[in-house]
Parts: sequence; structure tokens; C-alpha cells
Amino acid sequence: MAASFRFSTDQLHQVAIKLLSELIEIPSFSRDEEKTADHLQAFFEEYEITVERKGNNLWVRNQNFDPDKPTILLNSHHDTVKPNEGYTKNPHEAIIEDEKLYGLGSNDAGGPLVCLIMTFMYFHNHKDLKYNLILAATAEEEISGAGGVRSILRELGEVDFGIVGEPTQMEMAINEKGLMVLDCYAKGKAGHAARDEGENAIYNAMKDIEWFRTYQFPNQSETLGPVKMSVTVIEAGSQHNVVPDTCHFVVDVRTTDAYSNEETLEHIRQHVSCDVKERSTRLQPSRIDKEHELVKAAAELGIDTFGSPTMSDQALMPFATVKIGPGDSNRSHTADEYIYVEELREGILGYLMLLNKLVKG
Repeated sequence: MAASFRFSTDQLHQVAIKLLSELIEIPSFSRDEEKTADHLQAFFEEYEITVERKGNNLWVRNQNFDPDKPTILLNSHHDTVKPNEGYTKNPHEAIIEDEKLYGLGSNDAGGPLVCLIMTFMYFHNHKDLKYNLILAATAEEEISGAGGVRSILRELGEVDFGIVGEPTQMEMAINEKGLMVLDCYAKGKAGHAARDEGENAIYNAMKDIEWFRTYQFPNQSETLGPVKMSVTVIEAGSQHNVVPDTCHFVVDVRTTDAYSNEETLEHIRQHVSCDVKERSTRLQPSRIDKEHELVKAAAELGIDTFGSPTMSDQALMPFATVKIGPGDSNRSHTADEYIYVEELREGILGYLMLLNKLVKG
């Protein structure tokens, strides 16, 4: 087919159902998404849309892409988690029952992905758009992997803002929590447990663990609330009669837009006595200004906004983003995952109305 195609919304809905069904039936666990990347590449090539690819990430640009215009990124992922043991249906068989399309990745995030693809195709060959559009279908989102969207940001060029497709019931997340994992080491001095000697590293760690349990950061996010810190692992000691000289514990820190990860880390180090080593600070909290035109467009359409406690590829994008898509986050990673067929229609229409306000004015 030539790239001058035109689709009605009903046709887009049917193509979305077909494409999502095909993707469900191709296993695409994180770091093993080559076959779904191949399938998506073939899908775009069928419509004579030029595809760029790096690893298992691929992206397409609108036909009249103008480097002098600002650019909107439409992004979602085609990798999935592995199915849990509670599945009663074949996770890699697309089954439609009771208006639900079942299958692994149907909700997270195949539904948002195919709806964004349909939206991109609708606008692909339109002329005189105010913005360029790039659609990126990316890998390794479920593990925040280095081979995912972060690896292609330079190739995409300058992006002004992005729409990340995740199941939010078509509400718009304007804030999202970030993540840091900290390895903390409390020091002591070894000694015999039977004698009054040594310095117990566990007792020293307990003081800092209590601080992590009770401390409240001075600033809180308007939509996400306080920074949340949880001690999740403790390791110490080698045998019952030796006072341990080291206690290692792990802290899961869910950061908010009130602080960057680096600011949060520095604040922690100022308040605890243990040695704090961060595994990474790259999974940043994200936010977009309430006065941004994307948020204003959502308000005009009556789209509710919220702050999201769950993380997505927004954490890896150094520009303003929102998260919005069909489906329900509560279904993600559950047994017999599904998305309502009608939710795909609603997703396409929602994205089309939102983009129409932005790219056409």
C-alpha cells in the first residue's frame, strides 16, 4: 500500500485489534523482543513507512517531517514480563471473550502501543502540522534496561515533549515517581559474643534503619505526596558467637518531583551514619508543568490528571512527558491479562482528539 492511505476510526480500530492479536502471539520478554520488533517493522513497511531501528527498538517519522518544527514523541513498549503461574489461558494466544482481548501484554502495554501506532498512521501524511511526530516502539521497559528507549534518544534528535503509552484508563499522569536502590553499610568491630567486646554493626544499622522508617522529607509533591523509603533486605553476621563488624541493608527509595534523585541521595547521606552507595540515579521522577499546552489540551477535553506511583520509560526521558493510555494499570502483570476491545477504540479516539488539538491548533 502507498503511504497516502486514509483510515476511518472504525478501520483503525479493526487494524489495532488485528495487530495487537498478532503481537500477543509472539513471545517478547524483556531483552528477547527481536521477533515482535521484526513484526512491527514489517507492519510499517507494508504501508511504505520508513522504519529506523536500533536493536529491538524501532521508530518512524511523519511523512512531512520538518527539522525546523518542534517534535512530539509517541512512545510505548513491546516487551512483556514473563507470565505468572496463575494463568488459566495460554498467555501467547489472543482470545476474545466477553468483549475482552486476552493475552500477555494485551494491557501492558500492547493496547496503548497499537493505539499510538494507529494515531501516528492517521496523522502520518497530513500536511502543515504544527509539530513533527515520531512514533517509537521500544524494548526493555519492564526491566528499565539500557537497551531500551534510553539507547535511541540521540538518534531521535531533539524532542520537545512526549506522550508515553501505558494503561491509565485514558487519564493523564502528569507526575511519576522515580526509583533509587541504595546499598547501605553500617560498620562495627568484631568481638566474641560471650564477652563485653566489639561494636555490633547490627545495632549501629538499627539507628539508621529507624531513620529511614520514620523520616519525612521537608518538601512533598503536590500529586505524589512524600518520598517513600523502605528497607527491604538486611544481611549481617557469620555465626552466633561473633559480634558482626558489618551490616548491609538495602533501601528502596521512591522519589518524587519535589527532589531529583541526586538531591534525595545527598539529603539521605547528610542524615545517616552508614556508608550509602547508590546502584543508579538514572530512574528519575518526572513531571510536566500544569501550564504546558499538552496538559491544557487534556483539560479542554475533560481528561482527568493524576500522579502515578508506578514507573515507566518516562523516568529515562530528559524532556517533558505525560503518561496516558487505554487499559487499567491494575491488570498489569496479572494472570489472564486482558484489555477490553472497546478500550482500544476509546484509546485511539482519545489520542486522536488530544493530538488534533496540538498538531492542528
